[in-house]
Amino acid sequence: MTAATDATRGGTAGEYDVIVLGAGPTGENLADRTRAAGLTTVVVESELVGGECSYWACMPSKALLRPVIAHADARRAPGAREAVRGGLDAPAVLAHRDAFASHWRDDGQVAWLESAGIELVRGHGRLAGERRVEVRGADGTPRTLTARHAVAVCTGSRAALPDLPGIDRARPWTSREATSAKEVPGRLIVVGGGVVAVEMATAWRALGAQVTVLVRGGRLLERMEPFAGELVTGSLARGGVTVRFGAPVTAVRRDRTDGPVVVTVEGGHEFIGDEVLFATGRAPRTDDLGLESVGLTAGRPLEVDDTCRVTAVAGGWLYAAGDVNHRALLTHMGKYQARIAGAAIAARAKGEPLDTASWGRHAATADTAAVPQVVFTDPEVASVGLTAEAAERAGHRVRAVDHDLGQVAGAALYADGYQGRARMVVDEDAGHLLGVTFAGPGVGELLHSATVAVAARVPLDRLWHAVPAYPTISEVWLRLLEAYRG
Repeated sequence: MTAATDATRGGTAGEYDVIVLGAGPTGENLADRTRAAGLTTVVVESELVGGECSYWACMPSKALLRPVIAHADARRAPGAREAVRGGLDAPAVLAHRDAFASHWRDDGQVAWLESAGIELVRGHGRLAGERRVEVRGADGTPRTLTARHAVAVCTGSRAALPDLPGIDRARPWTSREATSAKEVPGRLIVVGGGVVAVEMATAWRALGAQVTVLVRGGRLLERMEPFAGELVTGSLARGGVTVRFGAPVTAVRRDRTDGPVVVTVEGGHEFIGDEVLFATGRAPRTDDLGLESVGLTAGRPLEVDDTCRVTAVAGGWLYAAGDVNHRALLTHMGKYQARIAGAAIAARAKGEPLDTASWGRHAATADTAAVPQVVFTDPEVASVGLTAEAAERAGHRVRAVDHDLGQVAGAALYADGYQGRARMVVDEDAGHLLGVTFAGPGVGELLHSATVAVAARVPLDRLWHAVPAYPTISEVWLRLLEAYRG
């Protein structure tokens, strides 16, 4: 029997302990946790097993960006610089991307589900009342699944397009098209100033496109420390990307199928491109899930408690993990929530007590206190926890401590002319870190040390004894602590 079945295992036909809607990383991890705990588990998926991250987001985007960053790093190192001739081989980079997206086939992911003992039902699943899910397959055949203990909604999010005149006929790119395009566009207009916008501007410019970024506000990466966006803006500009701030888009049009796209900003100025990418946020995939059958409203995030149980549904059987609850829209955070939710579902099913205190086994505490993120631009940006501004807004008495990363011996060895900055945000009353941000080449690999320090609330007096190896970029920790101690 393969992992894709007609849902007849697990007792009564179509009855399982746990039903998971969505087979992205969040759904896969939640199903893995409940199945490992001995609960019969079925996953329902209407697209590719592996979800957005595997085929249209994390993996293909980083596969596009890795050659870009490697090429840039080589050009900053004596000896390697002289060996680098010309630009990137765009077809080779796209082929590399295709391989990491498994050529948009999910055979390997399906095989993993099967090896883990998790059922797969292909089709569109909708809630049909308490603990019931109706699935309609591609051929229109309906089937009904019933959960003894829990239904977990792990359907993720989709790109949110603004309501603009002409946008339907303009055939805009979203993050999906930006990460899976088969050819390099001659001219690409990027609308937005967040992570998707800056990463895709970086990738496609390096592959040969003329790129213009239109930003509604006054800086890039507005949710991060200001210096992060400033460093990325400077790098994009040096790389030939045009960045326009204070440029909200008012209309978009494409007059003929094979014609250029025209983007109009406030004030009437027009920008012309071959493609336009709208990187303007994400919306939860809750539009057609049958939420009304359990008293919920479609199209909105599902509000959950720290065990990821949906708070507005009586009986405690409905869970929502990952982007769909809008707590922390990152793949690794969805997987974290899945582990928490899976453990909570298993404990409740077995009548075991739950540990729901902050940082407890059944509480997704990191969603608010220690969310790590890396932006894979050149330079990279890596952050965890709160910015100085956010910490002050939350009522903390804080001190922000900065250091020029280029003054660290390991950074100078990493690249000629290394430009970067580090900041730690200290809770002055508690004596531990609330947040850390690094911006500079190669800083993504520094982030987990910062995440451990923030999540564990390591006292600064103890952190002083965590000695960084010399000469590495990690020595910035010593410099930050020296600056703090004076």
